[in-house]
Amino acid sequence: MKSIKRLALTSMVGAVLVLTAACGNGAQNGASGDGNQLQGEVKIDGSSTVYPIMEAVVEEYGMTQPEVKVSVGSSGTGGGFKTFIAGETHISSASRPIKDEEKAKLEEKGIEFTEFKLANDGLSVVVNKENDWVDYLTVEELAKVWKEDGTVKKWSDIREGWPEEEIKFYSPGTDSGTFDYFNEIILEEEPIVKNATLSEDDNTLVSGVTGDKYALGYFGYAYFAENKEKLKVVPIDGGNGPVEPTNETVESNEYAPLSRPLFIYVINQAVKEKPEVYDLVKFTLENGAELSEEVGYVKLKDEDYEEGLDTLEGLK
Repeated sequence: MKSIKRLALTSMVGAVLVLTAACGNGAQNGASGDGNQLQGEVKIDGSSTVYPIMEAVVEEYGMTQPEVKVSVGSSGTGGGFKTFIAGETHISSASRPIKDEEKAKLEEKGIEFTEFKLANDGLSVVVNKENDWVDYLTVEELAKVWKEDGTVKKWSDIREGWPEEEIKFYSPGTDSGTFDYFNEIILEEEPIVKNATLSEDDNTLVSGVTGDKYALGYFGYAYFAENKEKLKVVPIDGGNGPVEPTNETVESNEYAPLSRPLFIYVINQAVKEKPEVYDLVKFTLENGAELSEEVGYVKLKDEDYEEGLDTLEGLK
């Protein structure tokens, strides 16, 4: 497979990537695994965290199947599931597992689906490059500072000797699976600080933290990796000492509790009835390891992708 350079993470909320190509000779355009040139349309929406992986997948897939039109949205995990439930998409990307209430709505509509793991992510807590006082944060300190308690949070509230300056918070929006994960693991379902800037666009969060010395934010590992020259990542102590998110610590789950899997969800009927959907999902799983790492995430074990491919064949 043709290797690609790291893709710039410049998607905006609701941005849509549509890749099409004119028909050419078979040698240049490629074909599906059985030699057939496919046509049709595949619609994807969901997580802004997973978006860079799917963007890379579609970029590469367009070289093998140029007559298949694929659109990729980034409305957030929750927003993606809404369009998935409405039957407006064939694939939904997610940075958290599907919720019971979302499953129930799909069941009400008679929509059967399958979950596939795609990669691993280490939710990264970041501060401004000029922040020279934070060396690490504990899970308890994160919870204390991010939970709303009616007070104005200052850095000195976390530890004595830190600046008596108000913290400016930057968080993924409530439609984001990253928000859901942080809300469950760190906030324990309690309200987030009222003055936090919320956005499903991770680039907005990056800009916010890079623009304020007293800022504190969090988002997916790939967005830190892409902007590590402008940001400072904060090691997190989950009980066994401070650990920084890296490919190794995320894959081993040493970076706990902020390591997590990323997913795609696929409508079973679409796999059975639309060859282009089946072919794109197969391509995604076959190339998921390389493309996930290409854009800054952590690949799964080989057997995880093989298991996914076996499951896909069973659906067909």
